[in-house]
Amino acid sequence: MSNGSQHKTGNIGSMFDSIAHRYDFLNHFLSLGIDRYWRRKAVNLISVTHRNCDILDVATGTGDMAIAAMKLDPVHITGIDISPKMLERGRQKINKKGLSEKIDLLSGYSENMPFDDNRFDVAMVAFGVRNFSDPVKGLMEMYRVLGRGGLIMVLEFSKPDKFPLKQFYGFYFLRILPLIG
Repeated sequence: MSNGSQHKTGNIGSMFDSIAHRYDFLNHFLSLGIDRYWRRKAVNLISVTHRNCDILDVATGTGDMAIAAMKLDPVHITGIDISPKMLERGRQKINKKGLSEKIDLLSGYSENMPFDDNRFDVAMVAFGVRNFSDPVKGLMEMYRVLGRGGLIMVLEFSKPDKFPLKQFYGFYFLRILPLIG
């Protein structure tokens, strides 16, 4: 990783460490609950072709996507994230739900994952690509660890460009978010 990428990664990790205790609330509140809907939708799409397989959840945070992917009856789910405090919150949620035999959360970078080539059947990331220090390198790493016939699923918000969503988005992110976050 370049020095610029390391600096960005460090800043992002520190920022997520500082909000880990309220991240789930903020994520659901600030997205108006849409994040939950899209996670379910993504899992449903994955289920069409990939069930009972090994899954990688990149930028897992507090593990919401990994937990949602349990609907796929996975062999195992491995989550990876750069924020120790987010991972700690995720492990608490996973333990509380009795899922620690099926889901492991590890500390690591999306751009340099500690996994063998062709290791996973599904590699997924939900609302995390925007926080990769190098999005192209992170996506290439996901491809590297994906086995033949595997699936990459990227779930990410985009900035709307059509009326009235564009205006609502601008108002919400410029006027409402600063008051909350």
